[in-house]
Amino acid sequence: MNYISRRQFINYSCLAISSGILTSCTNTNNSNSVAKTDKNLDQVTYGTNWYAQGEHGGFYQAIATGIYEDYGLKVTIRMGNAQVNGIQLLAGGAIDFYMGSSIEAISSVEAGIPTITVAAIFQKDPQVLIAHPGVGNDSLEQLKGKPIFTSSLSEKGYWQFLKSKFNYTDDQKRPYNFSVAPFLLDKNVIQQGYLTSEPFTIQQKGGFEPVVMLLADAGYLPYATTIETTKKMVEKKPDLVQRFVDASIKGWYSYLENPQPANQLIKKDNPEMTDELLAYSLEKMKEYGILISGDAITKGIGAMTDKRWKLFFDSIVNTGAIKPDTNYKEAFTLQFINKGIKAYQ
Repeated sequence: MNYISRRQFINYSCLAISSGILTSCTNTNNSNSVAKTDKNLDQVTYGTNWYAQGEHGGFYQAIATGIYEDYGLKVTIRMGNAQVNGIQLLAGGAIDFYMGSSIEAISSVEAGIPTITVAAIFQKDPQVLIAHPGVGNDSLEQLKGKPIFTSSLSEKGYWQFLKSKFNYTDDQKRPYNFSVAPFLLDKNVIQQGYLTSEPFTIQQKGGFEPVVMLLADAGYLPYATTIETTKKMVEKKPDLVQRFVDASIKGWYSYLENPQPANQLIKKDNPEMTDELLAYSLEKMKEYGILISGDAITKGIGAMTDKRWKLFFDSIVNTGAIKPDTNYKEAFTLQFINKGIKAYQ
């Protein structure tokens, strides 16, 4: 499995929505969600945005430890991949919930797709830029005018942010072929990546620790690893939505304390996953406050606010990525979250 290429699809799958391209979603993978008994349990399917990994840990933890069962749910995790359009699966009723992002949700509103975000597991999007140490590329400000390997898919999201805030120009962009090899060969280039993955790959293959710049800490504000469902589900089955959200959040608190139960299921679903990468991913999620920072410190994992959605919406409207008349408020609801940490203890 290529741990590099997966990241770009995760963050920018919404491009297919905004351009009207809905790809075929027939080749999906199902996980082993084993319930003690199916009696009186509501069947729920959650579609992720890639193969099983540490960044999905809380959902697997809620299966492995029986948390979902305690909330009256039998949950199946359907793994995503580059051929799967999760929004299409969700809108078509093939899955009940989907792992999305702010830009994806707002793009769905713009496209008239009736989905809605009910929780945001990641307060910070793990998107990073990566540079070599010791060459003067130690901050985002210092990267202006320098060559950056970036996918064309970044055009919808973070590249516009970098152009707006740091005056990057399109002539800096170099075609990114989803490999760290060109980066390792040239100390003067920069590449895109994901906090919990590419730096680990570079350390393993290059034998050095790269400079890692998290865009979220520079003001790039989308929520990531969200829980999306349909507006129909929220209207018709709010109790089921509430139970899935609560159990998933509780699973994440449990995973942060002891990830081993979930990691066993993750490795079963994705045999190419390693203990080393799982440990690295969890370490970085904690170190950078990917789950617990900002509003989540007091409101609990999954927290969202209208203010944060508005700030992100305004930022992408200013870059031209989204039409200004899009009603961003249709992209989310605060009905099911912001209960505080004690609610999940």
